Amino acid sequence: MCRNIRTLHNFEPAATDDEVQAAALQYVRKISGASKPSKANEEVFNRAVAEIAHITGHLLQDLVTTAPPKDREVEAAKAKARSAQRFASA
Repeated sequence: MCRNIRTLHNFEPAATDDEVQAAALQYVRKISGASKPSKANEEVFNRAVAEIAHITGHLLQDLVTTAPPKDREVEAAKAKARSAQRFASA
């Protein structure tokens, strides 16, 4: 999976439309192998992003879990700590 695509399910507050759109864009970029499509492919690229964002929104709304929602700030702090440990100077 692309490292830039983040988990969007079961967070409080819920994922925003912008976050869903950004994840869809990253997915299409990864699958197509292009960060910016050519003029010839721009329409299908943008349509794919819109359709994936739409379906992702439905998925996030329909998923069910019994786990308590995660706190965005706590998860961000954990990720920052993991990154600091991973890239720490020896």
